[in-house]
Amino acid sequence: MQKSVNFLELIGGGRIPEVLIGTWIVMGILIVFGFIARASIAGAADPVIPDEGISIRSVSEMIVEWLDGFVSEVTEMHGSRAMVPFFGCIFMFILFANFFGLIPGMEPPTGDSDLTFALGIVCFGYYIYQGFASKGVWYLKSFLGPYLPLAVLMTPIELADNLFRPFSLGIRLYANMFADHTVLSIFTGLTRLIVPLAFYALGSIVCVIQAIIFVVLSMSYVRLAASHDH
Repeated sequence: MQKSVNFLELIGGGRIPEVLIGTWIVMGILIVFGFIARASIAGAADPVIPDEGISIRSVSEMIVEWLDGFVSEVTEMHGSRAMVPFFGCIFMFILFANFFGLIPGMEPPTGDSDLTFALGIVCFGYYIYQGFASKGVWYLKSFLGPYLPLAVLMTPIELADNLFRPFSLGIRLYANMFADHTVLSIFTGLTRLIVPLAFYALGSIVCVIQAIIFVVLSMSYVRLAASHDH
C-alpha cells in the first residue's frame, strides 16, 4: 500500500515554519482590511464627499492617495498609476510584516531570507515584464550595453547586474530586519519599561524605512527597464 505524503514533513520537518505562519497572518490582516475598506467606500452615501474624522474609509483613501503620489514621483513615468496596485501591495505587505516583529514573542516574516528573496524575485519578474511591455523585443538590446562593438564584453556584465538585483533586494531587507529584531530582543530583555520604548520607537522607524527602500529600489529598476535611455 502506497504511503501518503506528509506535506508538513516536506516543508518544515513536520511543523509549519514560523515564517509561513507570520506571512499568513499578515496577508489575512491585509485582506480583511481591504474588504472592510471596500465595503465602507461602497456603502458611502456620496463617494465624492470624504468622511468626517478618522474612519476605515478615510484611512484607506489616504493610503491609496499617498501610494499613488509616491509611485508617480519615483517612477516619473506615464501610466504609473497602473503600477500602484503592485507596488502598493508590496509596500503594505513588507510594512505590516516588519511591524509584526515588534509584537512581543513574534518573529518578523521579513527576518527570514526565504521570504525576502521571494519578494526580490517577484519584483525582478515585474520589472522584466515592464521592460518588454514598454520596448517589446528591443528590450533585449539593453543587455548588450550602451556601445554595440563592446557587446561581447558588456553582455555578461549586464546579465550579472540584472540577475544580482533580486538578491540585493532580498539580502538588504533580510539583513536589516534580522538585525533590528535581534537588537530589539536583546535590549528589551536586559532593560525595564522606559528604555524598551525607545528601542520600539527606533524599531518602528526602521520598519518604515526598510519598506520604503525596498519599494523605491524596485521602482527604480522598473524605471530603468522601461526608459528609452537605458
